[in-house]
Amino acid sequence: MTAPEATSTRPYMLRALMEWCTDNGFTPHIAVRVDRNTQVPMEFVRDGQIVLNISYDATSGLLIGNDYVQFTARFGGKPREIMVPVANVMAIYARETGQGMAFPPEDEDLDEGIEEESGDSAAQADAEASDADEPADRVVQLVTAKADDGADDDKPRTPPPAGGRPALKRVK
Repeated sequence: MTAPEATSTRPYMLRALMEWCTDNGFTPHIAVRVDRNTQVPMEFVRDGQIVLNISYDATSGLLIGNDYVQFTARFGGKPREIMVPVANVMAIYARETGQGMAFPPEDEDLDEGIEEESGDSAAQADAEASDADEPADRVVQLVTAKADDGADDDKPRTPPPAGGRPALKRVK
């Protein structure tokens, strides 16, 4: 008898980091990959992605379930229903500090994309082999993007400017 397949840790990490942001007075944001299963205002989508403020002040009826993040939020003064598959959440972070966690793409999404794009089983086998070499879960630190002059390495980091987007930096 085999053990049942474990559920994804992503929704649990989202809820934990949401709680951490709230407890520390930070504003939690999620970066979302937009596809046909994502219900967001398309006029705010840039490069197939959208960043959403999920603080309790900015949302109504926030529910971070195991499959979807759902809430109502105002965009341009109009209330909009938002529904994001948890698998499409790429990162959650505190706006003020950039601290948070980025998530690797879900395995099933990668497999579907490979089959749809190439239809080649050899390409799929190569992709699966390369995925096996890397750990399934990686922790990624979010930092603000800025010119690297090397002189500011010892200075504490300042929060990103209002409306700025953090950059991802892989920490091994």
